[in-house]
Amino acid sequence: MSDLKPSNVQPSTFWKDKKVIVTGGSGFLGSFVVEKLQQRGAAEVFVPRSSQYDLRTSNGIAKMLNDFDANMVIHLAALAGGIGANLGRPAEFFYDNLMMGVPLLHQAWQKGIEKFVAVGSICSYPKFTPIPFKEDELWNGYPEETNAPYGLAKKMLLVQSQSYRQQYGYNSIYLMPVNLFGPRDNFDLETSHVIPALIRKCIEAQERGDKEIPAWGDGSPTREFLYVEDAADGIVTAAEKYNGSEPVNLGSGYEISIKDLVEMTAKMTGFTGRIVWQTDKPNGQPRRQLDVSRAEREFGFRAHTSFQEGLRQTIAWYKAQLARTAEPV
Repeated sequence: MSDLKPSNVQPSTFWKDKKVIVTGGSGFLGSFVVEKLQQRGAAEVFVPRSSQYDLRTSNGIAKMLNDFDANMVIHLAALAGGIGANLGRPAEFFYDNLMMGVPLLHQAWQKGIEKFVAVGSICSYPKFTPIPFKEDELWNGYPEETNAPYGLAKKMLLVQSQSYRQQYGYNSIYLMPVNLFGPRDNFDLETSHVIPALIRKCIEAQERGDKEIPAWGDGSPTREFLYVEDAADGIVTAAEKYNGSEPVNLGSGYEISIKDLVEMTAKMTGFTGRIVWQTDKPNGQPRRQLDVSRAEREFGFRAHTSFQEGLRQTIAWYKAQLARTAEPV
């Protein structure tokens, strides 16, 4: 059953002859992008599975492009995770993301695929980027150290995208979503991002009767979050309407401190215990909030789901999954 809200977007004539490869299309964000494409009337949508196509290899990429005659690629596949995962596996986060991206764009251009949509990350921004993050600030410093390997690997796709447009006239665009959250997210505590990890910790602590839960850092950093369905809408809208060389932020424009986020999540999950801040753990980037004016100006994108509503829906979805797995077979 789909978690997508009923859409009032009518199928577009733009999509009626579009055959689209969505790498990472079975993942968290990708599954929503696939549904948005289907809603808008895409002729065919192909989702490569990693068991059949290893996109870290040139042969895997070539096989995928030969097996499906696409005229657009939306590249979402990535090795991603929270601070702990980035700290523990920096080499993998750099290599896998670089090799899934750069050769894919090159082969898509060689094969004559009409458009390439590269989805990057705001982890590419410099550590001390002025708030709100403007796309023009992207090269004014080094990324926050804990996720620099991931952020820089993703950033190379922007360099490649602009270079191929300049030299070959290739229609490749580059989008940078802010931190995503929503139903179908990864709730594995070893690899998840902050919101699903918090939701799970609060619910499990409540069930065990724990009096406290740990939280990384001191709660002072701020983050901006974008509900996954809004992100999918922005990506598909840009794929249709944006044909520029400049990178584009996708965000909500709403900034919240980690402290407020933890307290809100605890309240909404029903956890009433104490939050213990682990100040020996890294905070990550001090602040994140995007300037989202370029997306609205260039292709009319604006997020519609409030943070509180998105969090409510995410908690409800996770609780429903827990109830489903607890049912007797």
